[in-house]
Amino acid sequence: MTVRTRFAPSPTGYLHVGGARTALFNWLFARKHGGTFVLRVEDTDEARNSDEAKQAIFDGMNWLGLDWDEGPQKGGNYGPYFQSERKPVYDAWFQKLVDADRVYEDGGAWRFRFERKPVTMHDLVCGEVTIDYRDESNTPDMVVKRSDGSYVFHFVNVVDDLEMEITHVIRGEDHLMNTPKHLQLIEAFGGKAPEYAHIPLILNADGSKMSKRDAGAAVGDYPKQGFLPDAVVNFIALLGWNSKTDEEIFTPQQLVERFSLEAVNRAPARFDIDKCGWVNQQHLAKIDTAEFAKLAQPFVEADGLPVGENFLAVATAVKEKVRLLNEVPNAVNFLLKDDFDFDEEAVAKVRGNSAAAGLLADLATGFENLSDWSADAAKEALAETAKAAGAKPGQLMFPLRVALSGRAHGPDLGDVLSLLGRDRCVTRVRHFSNLLAH
Repeated sequence: MTVRTRFAPSPTGYLHVGGARTALFNWLFARKHGGTFVLRVEDTDEARNSDEAKQAIFDGMNWLGLDWDEGPQKGGNYGPYFQSERKPVYDAWFQKLVDADRVYEDGGAWRFRFERKPVTMHDLVCGEVTIDYRDESNTPDMVVKRSDGSYVFHFVNVVDDLEMEITHVIRGEDHLMNTPKHLQLIEAFGGKAPEYAHIPLILNADGSKMSKRDAGAAVGDYPKQGFLPDAVVNFIALLGWNSKTDEEIFTPQQLVERFSLEAVNRAPARFDIDKCGWVNQQHLAKIDTAEFAKLAQPFVEADGLPVGENFLAVATAVKEKVRLLNEVPNAVNFLLKDDFDFDEEAVAKVRGNSAAAGLLADLATGFENLSDWSADAAKEALAETAKAAGAKPGQLMFPLRVALSGRAHGPDLGDVLSLLGRDRCVTRVRHFSNLLAH
């Protein structure tokens, strides 16, 4: 059997992280088994659909690297792949139910006549689930065609899965109770049901249900914030799936190799945007410095900072310090321009050392007297300045960092000294010394 999975979003808004996780699990399963991943757009809700939402789905999936084998922009033998273009298909399948006397009219709408028996489904994640259709008050016959002639989700969903020969339906647990209805329809059509796997819901870190307004909900926001696509794929794979090892950082190819529905959890997944940032940091650490600089540059330029010839070295200095690419401008601004703000807490801490102003003034002179500038030479000058004043070099390190960067933390001090050069270091140290003295 050739595995065929599908992702069937409705274009009524942006691509939600829950939808992206559903798409990812279907993509991983298809890739793992050498199968086909189908994108099908459920765009029958004309009042709520929009072209912008369709494009957001395509853009989000392309950015994540979830390439589909069949569907919009790709074609395939089972199209059309927009439900709005499939009405003749649905009409033909509806006629099968009419001919089998499984539907009846009710107030202009058409209802599907359930068989009054227990229906058991074997879910690949949730196990065995039974719905007893003998109680009609609990399970009334289902509308499949509205009075305006349009078909409901349950009907078109089943028809499309049968027509497109989908073998595995991997979808959110909120659809679990729909599946027995779908099995009744499939049986009425004389079709072969796909295997079903209902994956756990995604909750916020505090256990509340994730809404569209919550941080991290919109896939389209991730590129703007400087997340790497592979990192986001890695993170959302961990929302409900467990590698059964202590490892948490995976490339998409490693995820394909390791993914299985048996390892999908039954319990709801907790979304943690901080954890997503940490995963991104691990992925940033693995890319080379040239690639990092290339990816960071648009963020730095968008912040209005000048990108000079030494930007590769500047970016390299902060590569291990940032979690997201949009943090790079703030991390490097003092290296790219001389007009920067001082952190008040850092300055207050330096002021607590009454000798700092004098030591920095002496250090500026020591720097000025260096004929050959290097980080090592600058550090030697610092050590000599401290020794002459009867102080320890460590007492000068923090005031020097604040003088050069305006902040308490940042890149390695040696990198800062090298990147700024002698003249800029002298100017900044002298300026800060005067600031402290007044």
